[in-house]
Amino acid sequence: MTRWRAGLRTRVVAGFAAGALTLSASMALVSYQITSNSLLNGRERAAVRSATFDARVVAAGLGAGHPDIAGMLRSLDTGGNRRVLVYHLGNWYARNADSGAADAVPQSLQRLVSGSGQGIQRVRVDGVPTVVVGILLTPSSALYEIDYLRELDQTLRTLGWVLGLVAAACAAAGAGLGWYATRYVLRPLRSVADAAQGITAGDLSARLDPATDPDLARLSTSFNEMVDQLSRRIERDRRFAADVSHELRSPLQTLAASASVLDRRRDQLDDRTATAAGLVVEELARFQSLVDDLLELSRGDLPAQLAPVDVAELARRAVQRSGLAPDIVRGESGEWSVDRRRIEQVLVNLLDNAVTHGGGPVEVRVRADGADGVIEVDDEGPGVNPADREVIFDRFVRGRSSGARGNDAGTGLGLSLVAQHVAAHGGRVLVLDRPGGGARFRIELPGVR
Repeated sequence: MTRWRAGLRTRVVAGFAAGALTLSASMALVSYQITSNSLLNGRERAAVRSATFDARVVAAGLGAGHPDIAGMLRSLDTGGNRRVLVYHLGNWYARNADSGAADAVPQSLQRLVSGSGQGIQRVRVDGVPTVVVGILLTPSSALYEIDYLRELDQTLRTLGWVLGLVAAACAAAGAGLGWYATRYVLRPLRSVADAAQGITAGDLSARLDPATDPDLARLSTSFNEMVDQLSRRIERDRRFAADVSHELRSPLQTLAASASVLDRRRDQLDDRTATAAGLVVEELARFQSLVDDLLELSRGDLPAQLAPVDVAELARRAVQRSGLAPDIVRGESGEWSVDRRRIEQVLVNLLDNAVTHGGGPVEVRVRADGADGVIEVDDEGPGVNPADREVIFDRFVRGRSSGARGNDAGTGLGLSLVAQHVAAHGGRVLVLDRPGGGARFRIELPGVR
């Protein structure tokens, strides 16, 4: 199973997003801690001031002979967020009768107040965060003031949500910045890819402008030099193949003429000489076909000469030239923008391949697929070995089943020419299994309609 790997753009965007999220989350956490500590410390100082004031009032009242502690507590202005408790001579007193009020005062705070005279502690009372302040009034009396932090707790929750949303927004902004940065950075690489694709399609004039991006000037210059060298080498190879093929034609014609004389007088020769003469004629014909294919390959790097062509009618003519029944062609008439000579060569070579190696063609289909054109040639042979389907279109390559599919009289260039002519149209050729047995050669030509 192929392991999925994230692309460069995905990794950069994820990196920007993770960096922005880490930075914003860290800043949000620090901000939250500073803000919450500041607010809590301020609230604690306010609670201590209020408790100190109330302790003075209660301490003054405790000096009377029979103090009304509950009445004194009711006289205090505690608002809606504070509760005041007094511990006096082993009893707890509150503004109202509340048997569970003393439970809100932690034992640890009571011990701290008894020992040091004052203490403060944060606790939760009935699920609400509170600040409890204790002040010793007399050796046997103490005041405890419970300050509920509902509003502050809600404020801190809201602050946490806001900072979390800000961190998420910063992460999204970081991802957007990463996407924009990769788009900007990869734009020159897309130019390189487009130029390389054009060169693959046969456009050797594609070049990069070194002045577009000074940081990529070296890459652009090296790319252009590589294309120049490739162009010169292709031109040398093309010229060499053309020159050799052209020079071979004259002696071949002489040999063919001489061989035809021998062939016509074969009945006057002994059996051994007649057989040798027949082999010479056959091999010369094969040699002539090889030279013609080499000449065709030497011209294959030239751009396609596009013109409106009725490909279905062209297929019928190619079938008739191959000595086959024209009714095997399936397809409606309609003009495609193609190179007539190249497409005719493609059809002829596929038909010859089917006759030689595939037991003969059984159907040729010409159809449109939207703006694209599709040509399919089916044969009734043993098919093409899956291991050969990628290399069968290389030069001088024959499939492993060629011996079983027919004779071995081909040049090994027919399918290579097919692939070359199809590539000149920006299309592709592939081999499939024909339903019911045999091979299906499929030509896909983009944007020909």
